[in-house]
Amino acid sequence: MFNSVQMGIIMLSRYEKFLEEFDKRLAGYFELHKEYLHCKKGCSDCCEIGEYPMSRLEMEYLMKGYTTLSPEMQKQVKQNIDKISAQKAAAKIDRFMYQCPFLINKECVLYKYRGIVCRTFGLAYVDAGKVVLPECVNRGLNYSKLYNPDKKEIFINNPIKENLRTDKVLKNPETEQYKIECGIIKPLIEWFL
Repeated sequence: MFNSVQMGIIMLSRYEKFLEEFDKRLAGYFELHKEYLHCKKGCSDCCEIGEYPMSRLEMEYLMKGYTTLSPEMQKQVKQNIDKISAQKAAAKIDRFMYQCPFLINKECVLYKYRGIVCRTFGLAYVDAGKVVLPECVNRGLNYSKLYNPDKKEIFINNPIKENLRTDKVLKNPETEQYKIECGIIKPLIEWFL
């Protein structure tokens, strides 16, 4: 019988194996749509305003990465979290949008440990029969040459059929083979409140 610490280590190990396969599949999607994408190192538009839904498992993995940061970087992240938490409390709105606390100098300090939503940012995919577009399409970036903003339509011949929403990725038959339990999903900042 495993104790909770041992079970957590096992679960994170399984999750890392899942991510290896998932990242390979994502690389194929990014390659398939490379002509429509503007994502590159230094572009942090998707990290500058959002909610960043994360499961409990993703948060545990993120915190594993946090422990690898220098004390100075950890302090900066903590200051970012405190600032965002105060802004959220003052905003008193249901859907609070903010800059990811792990974005420092326009770079993710936990890139290797980032969540599913971060890994899939920038890609258009099919959800419930409709193509879901990245927010940056409205800023003339990803898929903007295929998108008609007046009609809110996209003309894409090869949409990604896999639903890349965090809940769909983490709760499907493929993840079942890895025996991972993702837990509840909520906005990143709510894990720190």
